[in-house]
Amino acid sequence: MAAGAAPSNGRTPHEGERTVGELFADATAELSSLVHDEIALAKAEIKADVVRGGIGTAAGAVAGVVALASIPMFSFAFAWGLQALGITTGWSFAIVGGAYVLIAALLAFLMIRYFKKIRKPERTIAGAQATAQVLKNAKPRPATKEEIDRALGRIQ
Repeated sequence: MAAGAAPSNGRTPHEGERTVGELFADATAELSSLVHDEIALAKAEIKADVVRGGIGTAAGAVAGVVALASIPMFSFAFAWGLQALGITTGWSFAIVGGAYVLIAALLAFLMIRYFKKIRKPERTIAGAQATAQVLKNAKPRPATKEEIDRALGRIQ
């Protein structure tokens, strides 16, 4: 049988009736559209969380830079300044070290705060679960006797 030819029983589809191939193509197109919509929803939800994660990462990077780059330069200046005020050298350096630990802790707190605002894409998950549930429960219905007779050409 040539491609696109009528079935061997000589039956032509009734007006407005769709073939199995057309039904399958429509179902495939609708399923593809649904998957594309689910992906678009996931991208939209995740984008806001990526921004929050970026801000948290930047705060962590700044905390690292402050802790590493400023310690050598300012530690000696502050410690010797405290020593000049009459505090012993050992306590001067301990006070300066504690101050830098507090600054690093504050920046780490900011980093954690931004990371805690990141949420899972709840609408995307719910939509995907609903789609999976529909597809899991979808079953083809059996053809009626009239549809079988019409397909076999017994009735017109």
